[in-house]
Amino acid sequence: QVQLVESGGGLVQPGGSLRLSCAASGFTFSWYAMSWYRQAPGKERELVTEISSGGGITSLADSVKGRFTISRDTAKNTVYLQMNSLKPEDTAVYYCNARWGSITHWGQGTQVTVSS
Repeated sequence: QVQLVESGGGLVQPGGSLRLSCAASGFTFSWYAMSWYRQAPGKERELVTEISSGGGITSLADSVKGRFTISRDTAKNTVYLQMNSLKPEDTAVYYCNARWGSITHWGQGTQVTVSS
């Protein structure tokens, strides 16, 4: 069965860092573009950043530019989101997404809370 399992979320102080992981299984990971979305309370889910199947960065939201970095490790079937200089407005549930044409898979999400 297809699975995307996020981990690494938690509570962090403003200015701190977190590294999220998304472990993929049940599909051909190397075929898929991978991305991170986030959804804050009362707001729509938004695209944070995307990496292509070949490893090129295809999307990066202005709000996280210079602070967040997406990467993928094909050998481990894992996508990462390195988050630095975190701000309270980064607080959200972060979701991993995999896309190949019209086929899309979602993870269950991991909570990130930035607060002092």
